[in-house]
Amino acid sequence: MTTPEAEQSRPEERLERAVRAAEQALIEYEIAVETFRVEIENFSRLHHQKLGPMYARLDELDAQIAEARAARTGDPEDRRKADEARARVLPMPGVDELFHGWMDGEGLYPEAVAMLTDQPVQPPQRVRPSEEARKLYRELARKAHPDLAQEDAERRRREEFITRVNAAYARGDEALLRELAEEWAAGPVPKEPGPTPSEELYARLEWLAQRKEMLALVAKELEEGPIGAMLRLAPDDPDRLLDEIAEKLLAEVAQREAELAAMLA
Repeated sequence: MTTPEAEQSRPEERLERAVRAAEQALIEYEIAVETFRVEIENFSRLHHQKLGPMYARLDELDAQIAEARAARTGDPEDRRKADEARARVLPMPGVDELFHGWMDGEGLYPEAVAMLTDQPVQPPQRVRPSEEARKLYRELARKAHPDLAQEDAERRRREEFITRVNAAYARGDEALLRELAEEWAAGPVPKEPGPTPSEELYARLEWLAQRKEMLALVAKELEEGPIGAMLRLAPDDPDRLLDEIAEKLLAEVAQREAELAAMLA
C-alpha cells in the first residue's frame, strides 16, 4: 500500500530526473556546438592560409585581362571595368603589414625564419583535432562541466578548468588534454547534490531551456555562415574539401593565365 509520504515524494523525484536529463542533454549540445565552432575557426584559418594566395592571383589576372582588353578596344566601358577589376586587387601592404603575424618582441617567428631561409615550413594543422583529442575533450567536458555544480565555488573551479580544456582542444593538444584529465581525476570530488525544493528545480529547468535557446541561436549562426555552409558540403572530411577547392582554383588560374597570354600575344 502506498503511503501519503511516498505519493508526495514522487512528483519531486520525477522533477529531479527531468532536471538531470535536461542537464545532460544541454552538456551534449554544448559539446556539439563547441566542436563545430572549433572546426569552423580552423577551417576558416586554413581556408585563408591555403586558398588566399590563389584568390589573390585570380583577382590580379582578372585585372590584367580587363586592362589588356581595354587597351585593345579603347572602349570607355572596358576601361571602367578594368578600373573596377584593379580596385578589387588588394594593395601592396606596407612594411608593418608585411611583418604583422611574422614577429613579436623576440624577433621573427620560427615559421617566418624557415620561409626566409628556404627551410621546410611546418605544415598547417588539420581542420579538426584528432579523434583522440575529440574523445578526451568530450570526456572532460562531460565530467567537469560547470552546469553540474551546485555551489558557486565549485562552479568557478569548473569554469576555469573547462576554459583550459577548450583552449587545449582548439589547438588539438592531445598531450595537454591527457594532463588535464589526470589533473581532474586527482582533484576534489564534487559533492553529490542533495535534494532540492521543487521551486529551485523548476527554476533550474527554466534556466536550462533558456541556455538551450541561446545555444540554438549560436549554432544557427555558425551553420548559416559562409564557412559553415562550406563545411556542410563535406562534414566527414573537411580537409578533402579544401584540397578540392584548391584544385579548382588552380585550374581557374591556369585558364586565366592562358587567356591573358593569348591577349598579349
